[in-house]
Amino acid sequence: MPIDAAQALAAKPRSAEITWDHKDIQLYHLGLGAGANPDLADPATDADELRYTLESRLHVLPSFATVAGAGMGMMGGLATPGIDVDLAAVLHGGQSVELHRPIPVKGRATTSAKVAAVYDKGKAAVLVLRSEAADDEGPLWTSDAQIFVRGEGGFGGERGPSGSPEVPEGPFDHIVERPVRPDQALLYRLSGDWNPLHADPEFAKLAGFDRPILHGLCTYGMTLKAVVDTVLGGDVARVRAYRTRFAGIVLPGETLRVGMWESKDRVRVAVTAVERQDAPVLTDTVVELN
Repeated sequence: MPIDAAQALAAKPRSAEITWDHKDIQLYHLGLGAGANPDLADPATDADELRYTLESRLHVLPSFATVAGAGMGMMGGLATPGIDVDLAAVLHGGQSVELHRPIPVKGRATTSAKVAAVYDKGKAAVLVLRSEAADDEGPLWTSDAQIFVRGEGGFGGERGPSGSPEVPEGPFDHIVERPVRPDQALLYRLSGDWNPLHADPEFAKLAGFDRPILHGLCTYGMTLKAVVDTVLGGDVARVRAYRTRFAGIVLPGETLRVGMWESKDRVRVAVTAVERQDAPVLTDTVVELN
């Protein structure tokens, strides 16, 4: 059934109450590889890693916004009237999170999910699904997921923005490598993304993959952790916004190469898969700083 862009954009936001505590934060961080930083002699007990794993020292990586409440913000957007699509035709094309203030370790918030834009790319439609979260003290974050829906374009809508951030000239200021554990997708999915594509070999083959692939949002979180640890001295409060475009898959057991160009107000990032001749994984990636 074709997307009804006018109906989707006019629909009222879908609201939900979400809660989280230190266990959700720790599980999310462990799903990103916390406690296993290969740059450290003893990462499980290193003080820098304990900020991600030990409740008495815990801080919250801003990308947690993508899984808070088991990621129901994005799912609420896909349930909007006017959006009736085959989930097998859906691809997560990009993600951004804007932080209005640091995320607390324990919280209760109201999320509001809506379709913020619908673009016509000809052979595909692009939905911008926006989730906003606020608690009693005010706004917490705004999260946008860019969703490609194959075969749903051609309805005469706007093509939307195009172009990419300018890639800095010269070599990276920092390069780190982060291994993806063979079981990492199995652990990450416990934060709420139960898509069998990331766990079931038979389902993965039906989707056209030789084996289950890693969640794009897991790569997204791993990359932000690498930037926070390498450039920001572990200070998650310095992250004002974070956006990326998903350019390729990651297989459990592979290694991410995270290259960073550092400037005063932002860090530009490129992520590739080491074992596949540095095949692009994340592009157009920017961490904006406070």
